[in-house]
Amino acid sequence: MTEGCRGVQVIEFDPILVHEWLARTVRRVPEKEAIICGPQRWTYRKVAAYSDYFAESLIDLGMRRQDRVVIITGNRAETVGCLYGALKAGCVFVVLSDVTKAGRLRYILGNCGAGALVALRAQANLVEQALNGLGRRPKVVYLESDEKLEDSATTTATDCDLTFSAIPSGDRDDNTVPDGELPCCVDVDLACLIYTSASTGEPKGVMCTHHNVVAAARSIIQYISNSENDIILNALPLSFDYGLYQVIMAFMFGGTVVLERSFLYLHNILSMISKEGVTGFPVVPTMVAMLLRMRSLEKYDLGSLRYITNTGASLPAEHIRRLQRLLPHVKIFSMFGLTECKRVSYLRPEELEATPSAVGRAMPNCEVSLVDEDGNRVAPGELGELVIRGSNVMQGYWGDPDLTARVYRDGGYPAARELHSGDYFRQDERGVLYFAGRIDDMIKARGQRVSPKELENAICMLEGVVEAAVVGVPDEILGEAIRVFIVRDEAKLTKEKVLKYCSENLEPLMVPKHVEFVSGLPRTLHGKVDRKKLRAWEKQAT
Repeated sequence: MTEGCRGVQVIEFDPILVHEWLARTVRRVPEKEAIICGPQRWTYRKVAAYSDYFAESLIDLGMRRQDRVVIITGNRAETVGCLYGALKAGCVFVVLSDVTKAGRLRYILGNCGAGALVALRAQANLVEQALNGLGRRPKVVYLESDEKLEDSATTTATDCDLTFSAIPSGDRDDNTVPDGELPCCVDVDLACLIYTSASTGEPKGVMCTHHNVVAAARSIIQYISNSENDIILNALPLSFDYGLYQVIMAFMFGGTVVLERSFLYLHNILSMISKEGVTGFPVVPTMVAMLLRMRSLEKYDLGSLRYITNTGASLPAEHIRRLQRLLPHVKIFSMFGLTECKRVSYLRPEELEATPSAVGRAMPNCEVSLVDEDGNRVAPGELGELVIRGSNVMQGYWGDPDLTARVYRDGGYPAARELHSGDYFRQDERGVLYFAGRIDDMIKARGQRVSPKELENAICMLEGVVEAAVVGVPDEILGEAIRVFIVRDEAKLTKEKVLKYCSENLEPLMVPKHVEFVSGLPRTLHGKVDRKKLRAWEKQAT
């Protein structure tokens, strides 16, 4: 509540659009650091100024309300400024990994009908390859970073429509564009598309409205009890919804995000926790496994940590126990979610010791049920498909009404649609959920989903490959490692050649750990590859 003219008390309602939360935080704490990324330290005022200017630039390029803006610049402050600028321009942002390969980027650009592509000048070769053969060319925007970047070998290969530079004197008040000069949106407009693999093999863009994003973020903030005193270290990619929401949530409650570009260098991450007084640390099981392998963990001062969250895949019970012994002062939140609704459940930290294999109860403003194949609710302890209902349930898949209709089903009226997750769970009498397994054959590697079909299609393009089948196998570090079985037509095709091909053409998390050559693939009665048998196979040579 604020005081208006003549002493009249004016009620300030919560914002309804994602970027309006940024505007409110800027009014409250303009000089507070919002993003720390290497040498970059951006205040909320600078984020607002950068995003305002970027919004103006998009509009000048011809972007209109609900046009899609694809951003491939990775974990850096400019990426955050660009996605908020896209929202301010009334557009829909699509953040992809900065290690996305040209083929995948080309598909997504075409699939979402991108109006603009935002990249670094050092990514010019990637952009040129992705645009080659694309029917509708998006506007190309190259960013100039606060940091000195290594130039691409050919930085002028692709003509760009705009080079967007850092704002001179970016913290000045007069850099902020009045709200009335930017396009208006309502909360049922799309805020973003988050691309995730699907069982059909091609990436699928999950449609998220402003209302969906804000509702999901508020629920998570509520059960974690975030405040503006929280400093979150985010080493997860912004292309991953788990990583993206760390920024969105922090900008809602006025916290600070320490943005890391990778979690592979744990020394750097642990040092930053100590240096910056980090209070929140979102992880995936791979990170915990790496952390627990460190022999000198005690030399890092992690006393500032208040909580750790985990999702993407469940942590092994032994890893949870070891983590609790190492960090007895830290609250650990085990959670479950999927891109199609962001988050579903969380386990209260005080319940973790008694039920380490559980993923908790439904989060605030979310309702869950378990159903059998006929849609009937199952009894406690019985296996059932997880069905989710609430404002966190997204709108479906971009350009795929058939898949949307299968996954998002009628709940009685439009806002009550139910999301059928494709995941098997059990639920005890207290309502606590236990993950049992996936209905489909998606692989969870490094906390992210990998589509076997998409990977198989790519490997089959390699000369000498007749057939390929991919399965996930348990792995202490990765959660699941990728094992590929290949039927080849010539002995010249070696494991080394397969791995080299995958490294050059696929994103890092899709590169197999195991390659095995076989004379044939096991099949079901329907002629499909029997993945269950594949997982049970021992190493075979041909």
